[in-house]
Amino acid sequence: MSGEIQIHAVTMGDPAGIGPEVVIRAVADCGFPADVRPLLVGSLPILQRASELTGDDLRFRLVPARMESGSSIREFVCAAAEDGMLAVLDPCAVEVADTVVSQASAVAGEAAFRCLETAIELTRAGTTDAIVTAPLNKEALHLAGHHYPGHTEILAERCGVRQFGMMLHLSADSLRAVRSALLPPGTNSATVGAGISIVHVTLHTSIASVPGLLTRTAVADSIRLMRSFLDSVGNTAGKIGVCALNPHGGENGLFGNEEQLVIAPAVQDCQEACRAAGPFPVDTLIRRAVLGEFAGVVAMYHDQGHIPIKLTGFDAAINITLGLPLIRTSPTHGTAFDRAWRRGAGADHRGMLEAIRMAAELVRGKRDG
Repeated sequence: MSGEIQIHAVTMGDPAGIGPEVVIRAVADCGFPADVRPLLVGSLPILQRASELTGDDLRFRLVPARMESGSSIREFVCAAAEDGMLAVLDPCAVEVADTVVSQASAVAGEAAFRCLETAIELTRAGTTDAIVTAPLNKEALHLAGHHYPGHTEILAERCGVRQFGMMLHLSADSLRAVRSALLPPGTNSATVGAGISIVHVTLHTSIASVPGLLTRTAVADSIRLMRSFLDSVGNTAGKIGVCALNPHGGENGLFGNEEQLVIAPAVQDCQEACRAAGPFPVDTLIRRAVLGEFAGVVAMYHDQGHIPIKLTGFDAAINITLGLPLIRTSPTHGTAFDRAWRRGAGADHRGMLEAIRMAAELVRGKRDG
């Protein structure tokens, strides 16, 4: 089963940002998975313009609004690939082609939203095997009347799930340089640990609201989501480290009691079944995880997990939404309006390529499991 062709719905993201460029660069990269066929979900004129920008000179074939009798979108995508072309499904309004670059707009926000909704529908129906999303702009999304904090919450709502999590991931290859710098001289970093993954108990919310949102159940649910992910990629032996909320782990209540009242009991609930430990002060836990002691980390809030991952490997880091009935990955960077659509700027597509590679690995694991 693992050798079968996969179809990934790859969204263009916000057309005013770097999404279309990183999508084009990723699908043109020689490291693109051999068993994956991308279905680009986005504005055909925008994607053509991105191909001209990158100089990749790709050819596109538009998925017709009505498929011929007896044919399917999957067959269309594979046939296009055999002819050296990229299949594009364009759900966008005509005016998207005239999007003003590098600024938030309702037109661009609506286009990004339509692309995501289309990708969700395709994947839930089994037409595509995974969703890989380029970044959208939250201001543009709101200007279009879609009041969501981001991709994660839209996906969770459309899939009807209540227990979900944003997880950031860095592969072992992406960590090699950092590990080499931290390990004792003479240690081969290639032999130390797998990648590192960080899931968040709370996400797009104010710092002031975090303590009130932390519950024993919420922390335990995040630990279990992390365990499920590690098992799905074959890392059944990987341990999970759980972050404290307060400095120095709260110092036995001196700096806060969330560790004693909420986090430690949740860890105890999952300790044996999930190989979980903690809560640990974050500054030391992250170092221990980078050095391979923990494969998974559970962070209590957004920046607690995002800062170390982005500092360690910003352009290669990816986001995986846990708890969904489908596979969704993305790069961790944003729309980068300051660098979008500029010749010579060369948006880094490593995160998009890693997101596609990870989606492919998860699909293979799902099929083999």
